[in-house]
Amino acid sequence: MKITGLRTRAIEIPFDKPIGTAIHRIEGVAGLLVWLDTDEGITGESYLWAIGAHRLPVLDAITRMLGERMIGKDPRDTTARFDEMWGEINFLGHKGVSLFGIAAIDWACWDILGQSLGASVSRLLGRRRDRVRTYASGGLWASMTIPELQAQARDFLDQGFQAMKMRIGKPDIGEDIERVAAVRDAIGPKVDLMADANQGLSVPHAIRLGRRLEDFNLVWFEEPVQAYDLEGSARVAAEIDTPIASGETEYGRYGFRDMLERKSADVLMPDLERVGGITEWIRVANMAASYDVPVSPHLFTEHCLQICGAVSNISYAEHMPWFRPLFSEQVELVDGDLLIPDVPGLGFRFDPDAVERYALDRRAQG
Repeated sequence: MKITGLRTRAIEIPFDKPIGTAIHRIEGVAGLLVWLDTDEGITGESYLWAIGAHRLPVLDAITRMLGERMIGKDPRDTTARFDEMWGEINFLGHKGVSLFGIAAIDWACWDILGQSLGASVSRLLGRRRDRVRTYASGGLWASMTIPELQAQARDFLDQGFQAMKMRIGKPDIGEDIERVAAVRDAIGPKVDLMADANQGLSVPHAIRLGRRLEDFNLVWFEEPVQAYDLEGSARVAAEIDTPIASGETEYGRYGFRDMLERKSADVLMPDLERVGGITEWIRVANMAASYDVPVSPHLFTEHCLQICGAVSNISYAEHMPWFRPLFSEQVELVDGDLLIPDVPGLGFRFDPDAVERYALDRRAQG
């Protein structure tokens, strides 16, 4: 089997209402959909995302550059293809947008491999489970009022979630405490609750806030400080009892090795597009396992389910509904868990009608 071409298409899914975190105001999500074609009629799918469609041309350029280097090669040799791309980006560097391009092609190759063998990617990786605990991540924003937070928290419970994450990071610690207390009151003491500051705090602020948050029995306190401040994150982790989760903006296994060595997080959160795809994600997870550190994937709910099905040290899957409209299949939530499909490849395919609906080139023509 040989790769014959790579196709991409830019899309954007607008939100009904803008959402806010400690550092973002998001009106919708943009994506670069990727199809990797072969001479045997099997096509692998993947996608990259960004806040703002104006960033997509950069992702498209790096993906196409690397994709052209893969033409004529066998996509089923996933390790060989990854290592070739890793060598190709040496001049550009092994962090940043270069990893996005590798990720798009790598996980499309894994999709092709699974389809060619009639097996799910989780089977190829050594399937460990058929369901995984999940948390609702598509809500409880920093831009919401307390009544809105409580109403949405109860709605998540009605949907069947048994864990959820809220965003914090207000300038006033008292305001954050009041908001967390309100959500905890709405969901009760037994439902798992996480809090995410989205890198919006200083180290002293994070420590003071983290100590007061211990009363609410959080599963984790996510990204309290800037992602590049590994020393600062380690200080926060050492000063509070609540586990620190971080890593969604880290790149490749060497970045995560630094995090593990510095003890900057108690839970690692590799992002499929930033880490470099499935091949590198699995390497990071296995490395974390050697430190007895759990991992939890950032975003990409549908495609990350296959990773969750195979890795021994998974804690939770993130349920983020942003890209749900793109897929023909939908995730299944049962008793607070997401079921992991055991079908060839990644288990979720782009819906052609949805692609047309959200395609930016179609909007431009209209």
